[in-house]
Amino acid sequence: MASLRLEIVTPDQIVLSTDVDYVGAPGVDGEFGVLAGHIPLLTALSIGTLVYRTGNKDNYVFVAGGFFEVADNKISILAQAAELAENIDVERAEKAKARAEERLQQAKQQDGIDVARAEHAMKRALMRLQTARK
Repeated sequence: MASLRLEIVTPDQIVLSTDVDYVGAPGVDGEFGVLAGHIPLLTALSIGTLVYRTGNKDNYVFVAGGFFEVADNKISILAQAAELAENIDVERAEKAKARAEERLQQAKQQDGIDVARAEHAMKRALMRLQTARK
């Protein structure tokens, strides 16, 4: 199978640069997949789990927003945040989830809590945990 070059970059670091056979990503309009020979594409990413396949092995990366570009068998991902599944600190993600749950509970009882921000934090924590457990 022909391969693709996959590069995932955040404002802080190069998260991944490798050759892959397939990439599946969480787009803002739904999940999508890319194989070698794909037409040029530029789309926005949502919060979720990106999967890339090399041979018969699937690998997972948490991504939080950003852009996904395909051109000339190269996939460039510019993400606001990205973590390889094996690098996710599960304890930290569990604590973030607990804080978000607490904020959402407080929002039901008092004004002044930014519900959208708390929901975003919850989704991010849940997706980090889901990615780490794959």
